[in-house]
Amino acid sequence: MPQAKHLLIGSTRSGSGKSATILGLTYNLQAKGYKVGYGKPIGTFTTKELPEAAERSEADVEFIKQTLSLPQSLLRPTLLNLDRSALQRRLSGEDTADYSDKLEEYKEIIEGDIVFLEAPANTAEGAIFGLSLEQMAVHLEAPILLVMRFGSLLVVDHILMAKRRFGDRLLGVVINDIPDEQYETAIEILHPYLENQGIPVFALMPENRTLRSVSVSEIIEQLGASILCQPENIDLGKIMVEELKIGAMDVSSAQSYFRKSYNKAVITGSSRIDLQFAALETSTNCLILTGRPFVNEDVAHKAMELGVPILAVSKDTLSTVSIIEGCLGQVRLHEGVKVTSICEMMGKHFNFDRFLKLMNIKALAKV
Repeated sequence: MPQAKHLLIGSTRSGSGKSATILGLTYNLQAKGYKVGYGKPIGTFTTKELPEAAERSEADVEFIKQTLSLPQSLLRPTLLNLDRSALQRRLSGEDTADYSDKLEEYKEIIEGDIVFLEAPANTAEGAIFGLSLEQMAVHLEAPILLVMRFGSLLVVDHILMAKRRFGDRLLGVVINDIPDEQYETAIEILHPYLENQGIPVFALMPENRTLRSVSVSEIIEQLGASILCQPENIDLGKIMVEELKIGAMDVSSAQSYFRKSYNKAVITGSSRIDLQFAALETSTNCLILTGRPFVNEDVAHKAMELGVPILAVSKDTLSTVSIIEGCLGQVRLHEGVKVTSICEMMGKHFNFDRFLKLMNIKALAKV
C-alpha cells in the first residue's frame, strides 16, 4: 500500500474557512471513491481569549470525524491543544518537547489516498511549538493549500507574500466568500493574474449567506435565552438567522426598515407589541424580546401561525446584539444545513481534476 499523501490546509488569518474547505473536499473525494484521512496537529480556538485548559477532544476533529464517518484508521492525532496552560508551560520551560519529532508518526503508512491536515489559525500560530504551517510543511515534506477569505482585491497581496514565503510548497489557493457584485471581477481579473504568477486557483467561491447564518438554537445557547413561543413541529436547529435588526423606532419607520432584510432576527422590547407585529409582517425568522419576559397573546398566535419562535433575554440590548453579531461573523459548521451547502458548493466550484493531477493522485476508474 503506497503512503497516503499529506496536504496542509492553511490560511493567513482565522475564520478563513479551512474546516469548511476540508469538509467539502473530503465529502466530494469520498463520493469519487477516494479514501481520505484527516488530522489537526495543533488544536486551536476561534475565540479572542484562549481558554485556560481545553477539552481533551478537539471539536473540529470530532465534528469532521462524525459528519464524514471517518474510521479511526484514517485519523491523525492532535498533538496538543493551544490553550493558555500549554503556552505558559512552554514559555516557562516546563514543556521542552520536540513536537516536530512527534510529527514522525504522521509519516507512518496509512491506508488511504490523501490526508488533510488542518493548520493553525494563521501562518505564525504554533511556531513556539515547532508546529506553524511552514514548519509542519517542511518536516512532512507536504504541500500547502491556502484558503483565503476575499475581503477585497487586496487579498492578492497576502497570496503573493505567501507564495514568496512558501515557494513551490504552495500547491494553490481557494478564495471564498466573494460578494456577488465582485464575483465577475474575481473571475476575469484576479484569477488570471494569480495564474500568471504561478499560483493555481482551485476555486473561487461565491458568498453564501447560509454559511454565515446562525440557527435559533445556537442563539438560545449563546444568549442563555428562554423560549416564550415555539411553533409545533419546528426544529430550532434548522431555523437560520442571516441578519439582525433592532426595533426601537416608530412603527411606520419600522415597516420600511424591516422589509429591507430577509431571514432576520428582530430584537425589541416585550412592551413594543406594535413593532413585534411589524416584524412578523416581513421576513422574520425569530423575535427576541428584552425587558419583562412576556409575550402578548395576539403576537404569540400570529407567530405560531407563521412558524416564528419568540425568545426572551435578560441581557441588555447592546450585549444581546454583540453576542449575536459575533455568531453571525463566524462560519460555524456544526449545523446540518451548512454542511449540505458547503459540500454542494465545493462540488460545483472546486477543480478536482486539476487538484488530483497536481497532488499526483491517480484518477480512479469510473464505475
